[in-house]
Amino acid sequence: MILPLLLAAALQIRVATAPVHHGILDETDVKLPAAGAETDVVIDGRLDEPIWQRAALLTGFSLYQPVDGRPAPDNTEVLVWYSPTALYFGIRAFEPHGPVRATLADRDRIGSDDNIEIHLDTYGERRRAFVFIVNPLGIQADGTKTEGGGFIPGSNISPGQNDLSPDFIWQSKGHVTEWGYEVEVRIPFNSLRYASQTEHRWGLQFNRRVQHSGYDETWTPVRKASGSFIAQEGWLSGLRDLQHGPNITLNPELTNTVLGTPANASDAAAGKSWTYDAKPRIGGNIRFGIGSNFVVNGTVKPDFSQVEADAAQVAADPRFALFYAERRPFFVEGAEQFNVPNTLVYTRRIVSPDGALKLTGKIGPTNVALLSALDAATIAAPGNRPLVDILRLQQDFGKQNTLGVLYSERVRADRSNRIAGGDVRYVFGNLYYAQLQLAGSSTQQSGVTRNGELWEAVVDRTGRQFGFHYNVISIAPNFQTDNGFVSRTGYVQPSMSNRFTVFGKQGGVFERYNVFVTTSVLWRYYDFRDAKTPLENRVSLNNSFTFKHGWTLSLTPALGNFSFDPTAYAGLRTGNSADALGPFVPADRTTTFTTAASVSTPQFRRFAASGGFTLGNDVYFLETSKARRAAYNASLDVRPNERVRINATYVSTELTRRAYGDIAQSSRIPRVKLEYQVSRPLFVRLVAQYEATLQSALRDPRTGDVLWQAGTTPSRVSSTKFNTLRADALISYRPKPGIVLFGGYGNTLAEPEALAFDRLRRVSDGFFAKASYVFGQLPR
Repeated sequence: MILPLLLAAALQIRVATAPVHHGILDETDVKLPAAGAETDVVIDGRLDEPIWQRAALLTGFSLYQPVDGRPAPDNTEVLVWYSPTALYFGIRAFEPHGPVRATLADRDRIGSDDNIEIHLDTYGERRRAFVFIVNPLGIQADGTKTEGGGFIPGSNISPGQNDLSPDFIWQSKGHVTEWGYEVEVRIPFNSLRYASQTEHRWGLQFNRRVQHSGYDETWTPVRKASGSFIAQEGWLSGLRDLQHGPNITLNPELTNTVLGTPANASDAAAGKSWTYDAKPRIGGNIRFGIGSNFVVNGTVKPDFSQVEADAAQVAADPRFALFYAERRPFFVEGAEQFNVPNTLVYTRRIVSPDGALKLTGKIGPTNVALLSALDAATIAAPGNRPLVDILRLQQDFGKQNTLGVLYSERVRADRSNRIAGGDVRYVFGNLYYAQLQLAGSSTQQSGVTRNGELWEAVVDRTGRQFGFHYNVISIAPNFQTDNGFVSRTGYVQPSMSNRFTVFGKQGGVFERYNVFVTTSVLWRYYDFRDAKTPLENRVSLNNSFTFKHGWTLSLTPALGNFSFDPTAYAGLRTGNSADALGPFVPADRTTTFTTAASVSTPQFRRFAASGGFTLGNDVYFLETSKARRAAYNASLDVRPNERVRINATYVSTELTRRAYGDIAQSSRIPRVKLEYQVSRPLFVRLVAQYEATLQSALRDPRTGDVLWQAGTTPSRVSSTKFNTLRADALISYRPKPGIVLFGGYGNTLAEPEALAFDRLRRVSDGFFAKASYVFGQLPR
């Protein structure tokens, strides 16, 4: 214990001549000393060059999670200086209380390690920031944080979710020491966007994650009783004569995908049991920075293949589509500027463009984002390629307020869909914000025009011990967004969520208790106007406990009451034979009651785990029958050493008809992922995922008869069953920024019985290779 203290004292002496800024004492306006000319600093994770002794010293961190307003139990020091071309950070994180968690992970996969986030609000907007994250070994994660993104409404328990999709070019190295860890960071100015002006004043924040305690510690004191996390940042001033430099890069890509399928009849007759189809492609991207403010991205026949397939999800309500996040490189850069309430921009709707062009930047207080793409034709309309155009403008006003407009269109010869709308977010009284959105759509197809509107009003209070989130949303039946993600239309739904929080004593076993009381009521669109009985209503009580070292427990009982819209079941018929069918009449109003519970462990040195379940009486919406729901989930992360990570997950849901006791629908999805970081540039991943799904024939809840699908020739809605095992292997090699080599293989096997593993047969496979190189002016 004495040695770490002596080392810490020695380090304090080394920087005694530097200006010191204690965040907890509100010394949060940092005027940076400049190095003058570019200083010869080797980014090796050791702060031993003389320039570090003249850097500004930032310390005095305070606790944010799980309880705010207390001094951080772990000492953190950050040294900051700048040269004409880059910003430099030196981090010393002292750790006297427990072991440092650090692995040699792949990029953006350090969430289970100790880490420190650097937030740079380069426009001083106090609502958006670039985020650079390093673990103790200097492994990187990066992205953006946008105000409101990731917040649980009215909850004040999260600083916001980072979008880690963008990748910036910067340098970092680190190492674990006897007293904690030390990291050195260089962020080139031409990896950032900022206003063109003589002197700059940027927002600055640091967020340290300590895994052994589960604590988040910030440099400036961040209060939970606030409508904004980012607005509580500090300031970095005195930045002058920044040299952004040219930023033009050309990125050709060569990919080859080989898809294998069982031979068809003619090939089988020729003695072939398996056929392969190779699809080589040459494409590329160009990125052109217009000063420090605007970036133009262009792409021709880009490689949009997923390096890692989306993890399968289980739909809690089968009426609605599942949402998958965007991961494709061309779309994720500047994606935060296309952010629109209610996801009216969802770029995964652009499936496989031959070419696309994007402009993102800022003119004074106005954010500008423009995207245009020529997408591939659909199966339903072969040879008919849609043109996609999206324009998003956001105007800042006041301290944290924004006014936004959106225009979006998707046009092809036989169909067009256009949307125009606006939204405003206004923060007031420190604890509150209000938001209003109005949008209208016009869809033309087969000579028919359908118009619809969407509107939503929100008011939110984020207090320390009490918060609320009240909103009402209305979406007309004819509202459509071909470039967005709106899973349900034709309804009006007000909802109210109230939160109460109790904090425990510092150092005690119990640290925080949150309870959310949420109620919502849903009307069909025209029933609300005519003051008719609502279609659905629901009330839930979410109880969340946080204990010492990061243990969490939650318990959520929910009571619901549902009736069913007959128009949603107009395509179904009921009867014993095709000659004697009548219209299907949905079941009467049904009351449901379910209970969900979950528990998660802290991030131990070698593992972390979580699990949960949802049990109770529910509804099987596809046929309106009463059902018993049994859903389970579990996750286990194992890190036997700093190079290997093993993640195993399991999710399942089963709906059993209460009237007959048979299974109406079930899904079981186990997934195992093994990652091995051979060295910093060389990465290997193996993923195996089994998906077992069963949907029995739909039945009339009144008679038990199998339902029929209406049509010229009615047919019974038969049962479906899929049992597939998907295995993927990937080798990634990134010897230096701008060079990427990927090689992968994946196959899919199927079997008749779920999870039997005795009659698996290969139904498809594929090989994937990619080589990519960046030419041009990269940040040094």
